[in-house]
Amino acid sequence: MAVPKRKTGKSKKNMRRAANSKYVAPGYVKCPQCHEPKLSHRVCPECGYYKNKEVITVNE
Repeated sequence: MAVPKRKTGKSKKNMRRAANSKYVAPGYVKCPQCHEPKLSHRVCPECGYYKNKEVITVNE
């Protein structure tokens, strides 16, 4: 069975663990109704439309 020749340092261990924990920014798209940025597959918080239908009424 293979055995490590030297101890893995704290820095090397933490770099290896951090490689899989990168954060990804959410994908914003332009609303087809009001052209404001919104999260994809969600109701627009500015106009209340989703898939060209008014889902909620927004008080202005």
